[in-house]
Amino acid sequence: MPDSLDSAHLPSDQLQADDLARCVHCGFCLQACPTYVITGLETESPRGRIQLARALAEDRIEVTLKVAAHFDLCLGCRACESACPSGVPYGRIIEGARTVVRKSAAAPRKLRVRSFVLRQALFGLGRLRFAFSLLRIYQMSPVSRLLPKVLPQRLREIEMMLPRLPRRFFKVPDTAAITSISPKATAALLNGCVMPLLYPQTHEASLRVLERNGLNTIVPKDQGCCGALLSHSGDSDAARKLARQNIDAFLDSGADYIVTDSAGCGAAMKEYAELFAAEPAYSQKASLFAAKVRDVTELLVEIGFTEPTAAFEANITYQDSCHLAHAQGIRDAPRQILRSIPGVVLKEMRQPDRCCGSAGIYNLTQSEMSRQVLDQKMSDIRSTGCDLIATANPGCMLQLELGVRLENGDQEVIHVVEMLDRAYEASL
Repeated sequence: MPDSLDSAHLPSDQLQADDLARCVHCGFCLQACPTYVITGLETESPRGRIQLARALAEDRIEVTLKVAAHFDLCLGCRACESACPSGVPYGRIIEGARTVVRKSAAAPRKLRVRSFVLRQALFGLGRLRFAFSLLRIYQMSPVSRLLPKVLPQRLREIEMMLPRLPRRFFKVPDTAAITSISPKATAALLNGCVMPLLYPQTHEASLRVLERNGLNTIVPKDQGCCGALLSHSGDSDAARKLARQNIDAFLDSGADYIVTDSAGCGAAMKEYAELFAAEPAYSQKASLFAAKVRDVTELLVEIGFTEPTAAFEANITYQDSCHLAHAQGIRDAPRQILRSIPGVVLKEMRQPDRCCGSAGIYNLTQSEMSRQVLDQKMSDIRSTGCDLIATANPGCMLQLELGVRLENGDQEVIHVVEMLDRAYEASL
């Protein structure tokens, strides 16, 4: 990386002068930002972080541990984008700032370690699957019931945060396609990195629901992780490598739609065109790919889904996944699906689109702030008196399940598409 941080010469995924100049310091973002609401500090607000990013780009400050910490504490929820009247692309700015920090000689060691671990896990999904297999063995053994009792408090908290793994992982169907009668189109489902390991039932529900609504569904076997976690951590070079693999695999499949049931993945894939803006060899393919990407709830409403007929009595509240509501602008589709189910009562939270504190791996890297954000979310959920908590992203599901455990609650956390699948099953 050159010594100068002149934004006019930076790659498109780093700090751009035009992006930074769009912020007029109006302050509309402040109350939308979870970290500002909790800390009250300007440097922990979108406006404050943009000023730090601008100072970096103009070479007025250098990367220090303190500067890096302000960028690292950001959830990347992009609620500020929904609140901003000037259309500031904050998601691109924060990822650009993190790229500058990560490539700096003064980058905190923990960021380098984080980048290394993510690359090892996401470029070798077999290694990730093996690690989760070991965790599953531990959770199924008597040790998992005894060990937490003797662990120090901090380790006990970490153990509680571990995801509760299913007895089986998602298996890509052996058949090339799940054929629907009189198909409307072909949809290719993103398998991803954590969804098939944590929530195989969500993938299975997506396949059944898409089939029921007239789509041939395929799961391309040459695909990989979407790269979102790497982009969010400022490792855009690694994210592009994974993105190329997905672009080739999905475009070669010939599918009409590229579908995901993970909001964070969908947001990242819809922005592949931006990721490759400075790479002519892939920019056109990336644009074609991005135009095909749909969240599963978005696609169902777009094609006109079949409404269930059997009553399914439940009081449900819906948590807007940040990267569905704020990054993709999809708010109505999940609610339309939930309201279509006879017997379902949708009980809205006061702030359904406020982040739950998961934010990729934020709950691991910034566990204290993540817990404070989660506590606010659980208080909002309690006020609804719901039986079920619906959402549309695996990270949100994990975090909300943790919140239920911490409160010794009995609510079930469920993906919207699973809820529709259950309603269809009851209608048979």
